Amino acid sequence: MAEMTEQEEMQVFELITAAGGAKSTFMEALYKAKEGKYDEAEKLFKEADGYFIQGHHAHAAMIEAEGQGVETTVRLVLAHAEDQLMSAELTKTMVEEMIALYKRIDALEEALEQKKQ
Repeated sequence: MAEMTEQEEMQVFELITAAGGAKSTFMEALYKAKEGKYDEAEKLFKEADGYFIQGHHAHAAMIEAEGQGVETTVRLVLAHAEDQLMSAELTKTMVEEMIALYKRIDALEEALEQKKQ
């Protein structure tokens, strides 16, 4: 099997780095939301989404090159990179939903407190 070119390696590692940054920053956003720090959570979520988009663009560039007939070398590291990107996408979706739930829980708790008074 042919070796990956330096450009392919760079694209793969860019994808892995971006996906990893996205996942960890999405989780940071979730932890801030859990603490009720929604402004910080929103800022971190947007930052994480930037990482995710960067990874998505790297992945799309590889797919586009292959679609244009450029020979590519598929290695386990590329499969790992794609797995990381998909994991980041799932993390994004789940964190977005969980932040909304934390906001709803906080609003309900506040309403209960006001009702008690």
